[in-house]
Amino acid sequence: MLRLTDFIIDCPDTMKLAAFYSEVTGLPVKPGSDENWAGIQLGDIELAFIRVDDYHAPQWPDSEHPKQFHLDFEVDDIEPEQRRVLSLGATLQRDCTDPDGYGFRVYTDPIGHPFCLCRNKGVTWTPEGRPVWPERAE
Repeated sequence: MLRLTDFIIDCPDTMKLAAFYSEVTGLPVKPGSDENWAGIQLGDIELAFIRVDDYHAPQWPDSEHPKQFHLDFEVDDIEPEQRRVLSLGATLQRDCTDPDGYGFRVYTDPIGHPFCLCRNKGVTWTPEGRPVWPERAE
């Protein structure tokens, strides 16, 4: 089973963009956020900001500079979910998992949008199927 857990926005300054959206939503920036990854918890989904070197801003509606985002899906086990998404037309782009199967794998959907299947150490699940994240070190 997989669950959408993160909506991730590329940016040059994670803390600056997280502060903006914190003000917009009235929700705090998550503890442990830093210059590489920052987040705001929106119910079951985290709005996250990831630092990208040599960032180029989208110029809507200019298709020369398209919108930039990706989705993260937390999974119990990457292997069966990988088989399923590949059979649906996804393409594996990068494997960033360790020998124990933790980490993430990057895929593209049939028209090239990136998404990740993630398995994070310490994540537990509620009876309703919601992830419970371990506290991040500050």
